[in-house]
Amino acid sequence: MQTLFHDLPPASAGTQRRLRSLHFGTGDSGRKAYIHAALHADEVPPMLVAQALIERLSALDAAGAIAGEIVLVPMANPIGLAQDIQGSAFGRFDMGTGLNFNRQFRHLTAALISLVEPQLGADSAANTRVIRAACLQLLAQVQPTHEAHALKQLLQTLAADADLVLDLHCDSQAVMHLYTGTPQTAAFAPLAGYLGAQALLYSEVSGDDPFDETASRTWWELAAHFEGRFPIDANACLAATVELRGETEVTHELAEQDADALLAFLRHLGHVHGTPPPAPPGCEPTPLEGVEPLMAPSSGILVFAKQPGDWVEAGELVVEIICPLTDTRTPLHARAAGRCFARTARRFATRGMRLAKIAGATAYRTGPLLSP
Repeated sequence: MQTLFHDLPPASAGTQRRLRSLHFGTGDSGRKAYIHAALHADEVPPMLVAQALIERLSALDAAGAIAGEIVLVPMANPIGLAQDIQGSAFGRFDMGTGLNFNRQFRHLTAALISLVEPQLGADSAANTRVIRAACLQLLAQVQPTHEAHALKQLLQTLAADADLVLDLHCDSQAVMHLYTGTPQTAAFAPLAGYLGAQALLYSEVSGDDPFDETASRTWWELAAHFEGRFPIDANACLAATVELRGETEVTHELAEQDADALLAFLRHLGHVHGTPPPAPPGCEPTPLEGVEPLMAPSSGILVFAKQPGDWVEAGELVVEIICPLTDTRTPLHARAAGRCFARTARRFATRGMRLAKIAGATAYRTGPLLSP
């Protein structure tokens, strides 16, 4: 294992933050997997899963059981981790810019088209190498304007030449679930099975350029653009966001269970030598456009009728809002059947707050599909 430290540009005089990346294997085969934890820095479960992964990957590395290279960033956001406001963690948004740490990564497709076209040929594997080198070239040309921008550029650079990218997160109160691109849904069905996910959500373009989509979307876009001219593997980079249940579910037992599931998937894809265990049947994938986000039409006390993991029928009560000023009770019902896979941990709503998410089978939403 090789340990690298990456210094971020100081945000102000006398400060310096750094990122640690762990590199397992040799990289000789050209195969690479990239995993990082807690890009939203107040999401702690991924960081504990990363600790369990370090133990397992170190042992596998010592035994020569890693095919190529596996890069693990066990704490992906030192900026957000330091944003503690009077005892409350504030790791989702950069306080300096107001931007979500998992939005506005650099989408490279348009710049890549003109850059790689003269270098492409009839060999798909060679084209993959050309495109990856061009991605790294474009990212190296970026001059970060602030510390959070530098962090995003660094993380995207570490993942730009990977065959597999896993972005480990968690929700407020939730069951295990995953997000991936529509062309890669089938590829992640085994991971959903290994993890016991209760929702596998897919979308061609979710909006706002989150990390995982930035890593993978370029490939199917380039494959479509050059179709009939140059062969490009649309799944040269498989990428997904893994939501490790709720933010308080931090136990060694769960972390070890999840680390074993991730390793089973790495073995399934050939990043770790050995025969993978059979993947349990996964949940039925559903479109991200079919997720119903229940929004609070008014403020008040929240009394939930449904738990994360519950199946909800169309018209069923999900949550009731009680106004302490007027005693008004506002029931919120599901518009369609689906799995309630996440809800807020807060029990007093402000107007417009997202209260719960229900994964339905029928797409009906357009525009930006992710939480702010």
